[in-house]
Amino acid sequence: MTVDTIPQELLTDISQVFTSTLFKIGDNPVSLRSIVELIVLFMAVLVISRSFTDFLKERLLVRLGIDEGNREAIAVILRYLIVALGVVTAIQSIGFNLASLAVVAGGLGVGIGFGIQDLTTNFVSGLTLLLDRPVKVGDFVELEGLMGIVKKISIRSTIITTNDDSSVIVPNSTMISNKIVNWSYENPLLCLRLSIEVAENSDPLLVTETLLNIAYAEAGVLYEPNPKVLFVEFGDDSFKFELLVWTDKPTEREVIKSSLNFAIEYNFRQQGIDFPFNDREIYLKNPEVLLSFFKKNETANEATEKSSHNGKKNPISPGEIKKRSSLSCLLREVEYFETLTDLELRQLIEVGYRQRLRPQEFLFRENDPGDAFYLILSGSVEVFVEAIDKHLNNLGAGQFLGELSLMLGIPRTASVRALEETILFAINKEGFQKVLTERPDLSEQIVQEIVKHKEELSERQQILREMELVDAAEDDENPVEWVRKRLKKLFNV
Repeated sequence: MTVDTIPQELLTDISQVFTSTLFKIGDNPVSLRSIVELIVLFMAVLVISRSFTDFLKERLLVRLGIDEGNREAIAVILRYLIVALGVVTAIQSIGFNLASLAVVAGGLGVGIGFGIQDLTTNFVSGLTLLLDRPVKVGDFVELEGLMGIVKKISIRSTIITTNDDSSVIVPNSTMISNKIVNWSYENPLLCLRLSIEVAENSDPLLVTETLLNIAYAEAGVLYEPNPKVLFVEFGDDSFKFELLVWTDKPTEREVIKSSLNFAIEYNFRQQGIDFPFNDREIYLKNPEVLLSFFKKNETANEATEKSSHNGKKNPISPGEIKKRSSLSCLLREVEYFETLTDLELRQLIEVGYRQRLRPQEFLFRENDPGDAFYLILSGSVEVFVEAIDKHLNNLGAGQFLGELSLMLGIPRTASVRALEETILFAINKEGFQKVLTERPDLSEQIVQEIVKHKEELSERQQILREMELVDAAEDDENPVEWVRKRLKKLFNV
C-alpha cells in the first residue's frame, strides 16, 4: 500500500462512518450525516426566524404604529410558524418520509402525552394568550399578590417584571386558569383609591377642597380624568372619604400613594382638619384631686380672657386667613354663585377641574368657542385683542373670566395667555349643565346678574345676530327674556 493511497482509504472509511445506517425510523434510515445535516438546518431555521421576527417587531411594526403588545404577539406567532415550517422542510430535505414518521409518533403518542402533559397545557395556554390577548406585553397586571408589567409572552411561560425590577416567570397555564387583575385592559390608566377618615366636627366642603388641591398638586396624578372625592359613610366618630385619582405610571402607584398621604397629613394639619382618635376609658383612684386641678386652670383662663379683650377684637388666625382664600370662598365672590350653600358649592367644585398654563401659553384665542368659565388660583394672565395687538387687562389670583361666553354660548371676543406659571379652576359646559340641572333656580339668579351688564349684553347679542347664531324663536328685544331663552336652549333648563 503506497503512501498516497492512505488518505484516500481514510476518507473512504470516514465517509462510510457518516453514511452508514445507525438505525431506522419506519422505512427511513438514519445516519450520522443525516443527523448533522438536520442539526445544521434546525440552527439555520432558528437564526432566520429570530432575525426576521426581531426586524419585524423592532422596526417594521413600529413604523406602522402598532403598539408593543400587538407587536410582541405577531412576532411570537410568526416565529413559531416559521420554525414549524422550517422543521418540516428540513426533515423532508434530508429524505425523511413524514408519513412513516407520523406512524411512529402515533405509536408513542400516548406515552409522550402523559410525560409532557404540563408542557402541552402551557403551550395551548400560550397560544390562547397570544391569540385571545386578555393580557399583552406592556400591561400592568396583578396575579396572586404579584404586581408588575408583562415583559414577554412565550409559548410556555410569561415573564412579569415587578416594581422592584425582579423578573418572575409564570407558567401560561397559571395565567389562564387564575384570576388576573389587568389594570391596563382597554385603558392604560390606573385608578388609585385612598381612604381618609376625619373627625366628625370637620367641614366636608373644606375636606373636599383640600383633597382636590392635594391631588392636582401631585406630579404623578393626571388632570384628566379629574380627581374625585367621595363621601363614603358616617363612622362612629368620624366622616369617611375616598380620594380617587388616575395615573399613567402604574409602576409608581405606591410612591404616588405615599406622596399623597404625606401631603394629606401636612395640609390637614395646616387647615385645622383633625383625624379621628379612638376613645379610651380611664378610671381614676382619686378623681377629686384632678377635679380641683381643672377648677384652678378654668379660673386662670377666665382671667386671661378678660385681660385680653378690653374692647379689642381677636386677631385672625393663620388658619382663618387660609380658609378665606380657599376655592370655596373665591367662588362665593363670583356674583353668580354668592348665594350657593356649602353643599351646592361642593357640587360646583366637584364638576370643575384644574388647568395649568406655562408662561406665554394661550388659554384661548379670539373667536374660539366659549365653552368654559375660569377662576385664577395662582399666577396671572393677559387679556388682549390679537387682531390689532391691543392690550386690554391683566388678571391675577382670585379673578375670573369667560363666564358670559360660557353661559350664553358666545365665541371669545379676546385672547388670553399666561404671563407666568398659572393654575386655573375651570368649569366647562358639561359641568355647568350638571349644576343647573341639579339646581334649576340657579339659572334665574344668573339671568338677573347677567342683565345688570346691559351694555355688554347688547354687544354680545348683536355679535351673535351678525354671526347668525340666534334663532328667530330665541331672539328677543327684552334682554331678560333673551337670556332666559338662551340658557334654556344651551343647557336644557
